[in-house]
Order: sequence, then C-alpha cells, then structure tokens
Amino acid sequence: EKIAVCYLFCLQLFICFSSTCWTGRAAASRPVGSNRASKFTSQTVILLLVSALLAAALIVIYRLSFDNWQKKKTLQTLKEENEALRQMLTETQPDSTVQPTTSQLPEVTPYDPCPKCEEGWEHHRGRCYYFTTNKSPWEESRNECRDKGGDLVKIDGQDEQVQNTLSCIFIFTFYHVSTESVNFPAQTFLERRLREAMIDNTDKFWIGLTDSQEEGRWLWVDGSPLDTSFWGSNQPDNWIWEDPDGEDCVRMGEKTGDDDLECWFDKSCKVPHKSICEKKEKRATCV
Repeated sequence: EKIAVCYLFCLQLFICFSSTCWTGRAAASRPVGSNRASKFTSQTVILLLVSALLAAALIVIYRLSFDNWQKKKTLQTLKEENEALRQMLTETQPDSTVQPTTSQLPEVTPYDPCPKCEEGWEHHRGRCYYFTTNKSPWEESRNECRDKGGDLVKIDGQDEQVQNTLSCIFIFTFYHVSTESVNFPAQTFLERRLREAMIDNTDKFWIGLTDSQEEGRWLWVDGSPLDTSFWGSNQPDNWIWEDPDGEDCVRMGEKTGDDDLECWFDKSCKVPHKSICEKKEKRATCV
C-alpha cells in the first residue's frame, strides 16, 4: 500500500513536470497570436491524462489493499481454528485425577476373577483336570486324586459326545475339524495336552479305567462300564512277562507319531506313572 502511494506521488510529479515543460515549449513555438481554443484543448488533454492515471493508480491501490485485507482475514481465521484445535486437544487428553465411571469399559485382567477350577487345575468343558508330576502306582495315584477332591479321569463317550447335531454340522463346515475331535472333546483335549506335558514316549499318565475285578471287563472308577475305547495298536494285550498278575490298569499318552486319539495302553497297576485327576467345575457366584 505504501509502495502504491509513493508510486502515485512520483507519477503526479512526473505528469506535472512533463505537462509544464510541454506547455512551455508549445507556447514558445506558437505565434503570439495563437487562438485560445488551442490552449484550452491542450490543457484539457493533459487533465484527462492525469485523471486517467490517477484513476488507474487508485484501482491498483484498492486492489492491493483488498488483497492485503483478505490475507489478514484468512490469517485471523486460521489462528482462531488453531486455537480451537489446541483447546479441544487439551480437553480430550486423559486426566489422571479423573475416576472411571460406570460407562467406561472394565479393566481387563490376565486372570479369571471367578475361576471355575482351583489353582493348578485346568478347566475344559465343565470339568477340572489336574496333571500330576510325581509317579505312583495306579491305586496310590487314585488316592492322591481323591485327596484333591476328585478321582482318576473318566473318559466316557456317551457323556463327552456333542448332543447338538446342528452345532456339529456348523463346526465341520466352517472349521474343518475331524469327527473325533468334536464327538470326543475330552479325549482330544487330554491327548493334545499330554503331548505337551510328556517328557518322552514312556512318560504316560494313569486314567481311571481298570479290569482288576474281572479280566476283560473294563470299568471306570465310578463303576460304569467302558462304552467307547481309544486303545492303541494291539491293545489291550494283558502282557504277563513283566507282572504275573497281568496288565489291569490303563495309562494314556503318545508323545510322538500321528495326532491320533487311540493312545490307551494297559499296564501293570504296580508300575509308577503320573496321573490325570478330574472333578466337576465349581459353581461359585462372583460378587
């Protein structure tokens, strides 16, 4: 704006100087008796030129002033928006002094606040399982499970099978799992869990199945007969060369080989093994 004013001032001086000089020369070159009409015409032309230049200068000044005002307005708007964003950011930052309200999500904890199984037991489909680390004969292993409030594990096909046929179809279709994995979830869970727990292929676990009362008549620890079995190859064989009383108790587990549910082996009840204890989940009410 100041540059335009200076430009206009210099332009006026130049015009006035040029006009004066031109008028003087014109007057000197003309005869003394020149008519007044010619002098009037020259002055009019000069005045029009000066007016036109002044008008152009005013337009330039107005344009520059308008652009400057518009830039200032835009800058002010940006400053206001920036301040509003700063204020919003400050308000949305978490305040450590603010206590959580009921509308906030509860804190996720790495443990179950209402466990269904005691510490050391593993939960699976309404049951709690305990995998012992010490080795004992079958009868002692059963007593140990009883001391813990359970018994040696029972894997009953009728109790373990999935009853909802639609659920089975859904699982087969969308998850592409085997029929055995769905129909016998306990055996599947235990077989895979033992693969992780076993040190080697001889590190097997006692389960609650025996034919000690009558050879060949396998009963669970609760007295119910065996209805679904998962015997390994050529099992049971009741081998008597290790124990003359034969093999009347069942151990399970397969560390190597295929992921096969058929991993039961009869064994002398006197041989020490680890064991699997089982009991129902707790029905405690969390407060």
